[in-house]
Amino acid sequence: MRAFTPGAASVDVASVSKEALEAATSSPTPDSSDEPFKLLQTASEHLPLAYHRLEGGSPGLMFLPGFMSNMTSGKAMALEAYARDNGREYVRFDYHGHGSSGGRFEECTLGGWIENALDILDKVTSGGPMVLVGSSMGMWIAIHVALRRPDRVAGLVGIGAAPDFTQRFWLTLSAEDRESFEKDRLLLKQSPYSEEPYKISLDLVTEARQHLLLNNAENTVAVDCPIRLLHGCQDVTAPPHLSSDIMNMVTSTDVEVTLVKDGDHRLSTPRDLDRMVRTVEELLRTLEGHQKGE
Repeated sequence: MRAFTPGAASVDVASVSKEALEAATSSPTPDSSDEPFKLLQTASEHLPLAYHRLEGGSPGLMFLPGFMSNMTSGKAMALEAYARDNGREYVRFDYHGHGSSGGRFEECTLGGWIENALDILDKVTSGGPMVLVGSSMGMWIAIHVALRRPDRVAGLVGIGAAPDFTQRFWLTLSAEDRESFEKDRLLLKQSPYSEEPYKISLDLVTEARQHLLLNNAENTVAVDCPIRLLHGCQDVTAPPHLSSDIMNMVTSTDVEVTLVKDGDHRLSTPRDLDRMVRTVEELLRTLEGHQKGE
């Protein structure tokens, strides 16, 4: 496995228009795409999943949002601009309880969100190899998708990866807070990313323990595809050592971590989006080189 790569200065990405990147860094709305979202009816919970899909070449791209985020984020739209400009298949979607999808957030679980991602991969994408781009919690989910669909997941890109964040949250609670949480089964948590507090359910925390990745009994995660991880050194939500932990746990030998000295958790500035798109583009070139036997 390759060692840490220091965060480089901003690089212009020639394959994405300046106008497209500027649009991606603005405040997107559910109507920011050229087309209205579509709904996938799912067997699990009988709730619809909202998604956008661009037809295009392979390998395709699939974006997995973070906790309490959605498919209209700056990262999701920057990737769509890249895919549109380069003729790549691209899918972005909302988990249940998020954005335009059905369901109540406080009734959702991590396992359910993993199933959401699998439904999108299995039923919406073209069926060819896909690179999954996961933001924060989205990378945790992306790794589980790669574990269950190794023949479909050609590569992973993580931005501010936050595996096992529910367990870290539990460990920060005092004994008194845990007792109250277990009694009420719901906890309101203030967040710097929202004016309204997050409604964290006890079911979310306890169910997620089935899906913890780090420090598991096998001390390994059997994901063998190429992985690229971007992490801000100023990330106080998901400490940057988590990307190092992923690098050390996975079985893949093609893993690169880029640390961004002044980067925060979201990594959503224009420079950050440039870096993300460049990373995705370079990974796609690597995969295409493998296909050609280079």
